[in-house]
Amino acid sequence: MKLSLHFFCVYFQQNFVRDAMDFSLSEEQVAVRDAAREFTQTQLLPGVIERDTHARFPTEEVKKMGELGFMGMMVSPSYGGGGMDTVSYVLAMEEISKMDASSSVIMSVNNSLVCWGLERYGNDAQKRKYLEKLASGEVLGAFCLSEPEAGSDATSQKTTAVDKGGFFLVNGTKNWITNGGSAEVYLVMAQTDPKLGHKGISAFIVEKGWEGFKIGKKEDKLGIRASDTHSLMFTDVKVPKENMIGNPGFGFKFAMETLNGGRIGIAAQALGIASGAFELSLAYSRERKTFGKPICEHQAIQFKLAEMATQIDAARLMVMKAAYLKDQEKDYADASARAKLYASEIAMKVTVEAVQVHGGYGYVKEYHVERLMRDAKITQIYEGTSEIQKIVISRGLIR
Repeated sequence: MKLSLHFFCVYFQQNFVRDAMDFSLSEEQVAVRDAAREFTQTQLLPGVIERDTHARFPTEEVKKMGELGFMGMMVSPSYGGGGMDTVSYVLAMEEISKMDASSSVIMSVNNSLVCWGLERYGNDAQKRKYLEKLASGEVLGAFCLSEPEAGSDATSQKTTAVDKGGFFLVNGTKNWITNGGSAEVYLVMAQTDPKLGHKGISAFIVEKGWEGFKIGKKEDKLGIRASDTHSLMFTDVKVPKENMIGNPGFGFKFAMETLNGGRIGIAAQALGIASGAFELSLAYSRERKTFGKPICEHQAIQFKLAEMATQIDAARLMVMKAAYLKDQEKDYADASARAKLYASEIAMKVTVEAVQVHGGYGYVKEYHVERLMRDAKITQIYEGTSEIQKIVISRGLIR
């Protein structure tokens, strides 16, 4: 027994103590969080209800986000980005998502999917031509993977890119594309060799305005209404060969690797939606009185607040872990899937409870929580449904 205990102590010291946990934020990370919080309160909050009601894209607000460096946070300064870590990005995403999830998903796609994918896998010419403008917020990007018959099953791509010598001829349709109508640069997955299945999928950079590229109608959505979601149609679109990202057949791996990081952004968005709803509920419970005292003094409300706070704290730890692993260049695919799964589930639970805490007032737009509840639902669906996250997690466990 003594030998076994001694062995355990040595093993623990060698494998755990040397990697002591430090939950404190750096001065730079605190500054990023505070800047995002101030921007949310001064720039996003004033018109958020109107933008949601009329499904109006936050053009001026997104422009200001670019000026503040929120649209290319993790991009190297040599390509016009902020050169920040993933933890800083998560902190900013949480703050912005607390009040305006539409703006945060625009930011998430540009950062996590488009900028990160281009910087990681694009060549220098592609980075100089596209990444610098994307990172500065001068233009927006969109990530085009989903199709009418290829949502969760991303291997079933029907969009094709046929080699015509000096260019590829792209034909097909993409669905549910965030920033679909506002972007200038589109990362498009298409089959270059259908007989190879998912190993025949390639990735391309397509520009708005190219002949044959048409933007479909804007979707009328339940939540994140101010962000624009469109179908995209490609009819004999000529894409120069130099606009292929990586080699032929690299597209599926490109998409999956990019989505691993994108899930951290959406997990942070879900976390922000939940924490925003909680903060509103806590403030309201201190002001609203029933039976002669603030409702926060009723045990029924206290228990709701306690559960909400605990769930949010757990979700935050999972999101931060995924971000930390990414920054340490360790395998973060499983952690990002878990964070996205849990944070999105908590976002739904907390926002529903937030409406309940507000009672009848929670059902009207003025108090914000009904919008947050509608916004929360999409976090369980896009960038991989909760069911897909469970598949990813279980496969990792089995391996």
